[in-house]
Amino acid sequence: MKTNNKSNLYKYILLFFAAFLWGSTFVAQDVGMDHIGPFTFSGVRNLIGALFLIPISLIYTKIVNKKSKEHLDSEGNIIPKNIFVKNTVIGGIVCGLVLCVASNLQQSSMLYVGPGKAGFITSMYVVLVPVVGIFLKRKIPFTIWIAVVTAVCGLYLLCIKDNDFSIGMGEILLLLCAMFFTLHILVIDHFVVKANPVFMSCIQFFVCGTLSSILMFIFEVPTIEHIMNAMGPILYAAILSSGIAYTFQIIGQNGTNPTIASIIMCLESVVSVLSGWLYLNELLTTREIIGCIVMFAAILISQIPVKKSKSNLYSG
Repeated sequence: MKTNNKSNLYKYILLFFAAFLWGSTFVAQDVGMDHIGPFTFSGVRNLIGALFLIPISLIYTKIVNKKSKEHLDSEGNIIPKNIFVKNTVIGGIVCGLVLCVASNLQQSSMLYVGPGKAGFITSMYVVLVPVVGIFLKRKIPFTIWIAVVTAVCGLYLLCIKDNDFSIGMGEILLLLCAMFFTLHILVIDHFVVKANPVFMSCIQFFVCGTLSSILMFIFEVPTIEHIMNAMGPILYAAILSSGIAYTFQIIGQNGTNPTIASIIMCLESVVSVLSGWLYLNELLTTREIIGCIVMFAAILISQIPVKKSKSNLYSG
């Protein structure tokens, strides 16, 4: 057991770096919006991310094929090659459609809120994923209900204004974003066990980037000059967040404790606040800081280990 923990240590380190890259990308998203619109940023970012993942996908597939020529599902059953390819393509397209909505909602919210608040509200998906299990007729642990109540309290402190019971446009967009990221995680959970995960990610970025680019030409007036001015933040989000961080997640989650992995990846929300403070001098009010702490507590509570059951919804 001791050896196993040591062998998994580097995987947990990779998951931490993935969380760091995801959290710090909120700053890149915010800075990029100084030059281009949300659809332009999402379109160019995801297309570059797709291109970056092509060689990684080929290398990953070659390594996997060396270990085994057969594709197995979660129960150890052999998946025919044509079905495996079909699952990869369909999974990538469906994930891309959902990701397009989620990412553009998140990107549009940056017009109204800073990266810190955006990171924390987006992290609500960690609580929402198991809650959705209710509609899938799966048993929900008591700890999840505690996490939901705690998260609602945190959201109240983060989103509701002091003077009146109102919520801003940015917060509304982020709440919708968290819901679609919840759906995105569930779709990935459905396909990833019977498809090539890296190729599926490559396809989803291509679909998301293509659709975002169409919306870009409909609702925005992009120029080469403006895109080049925002190229630094775009490349950071495309290569480091979409490409490298996703690859780290794939390697890190393979064979590690899903609860520990989820908690490490939840640090994304903490990094988003620290990054906004360090790079953008983003200051949160005392009320918002308390809201962040309460929401992070909800995220941790949602990951408290429970007895394994087939009816529980935990994908890690």
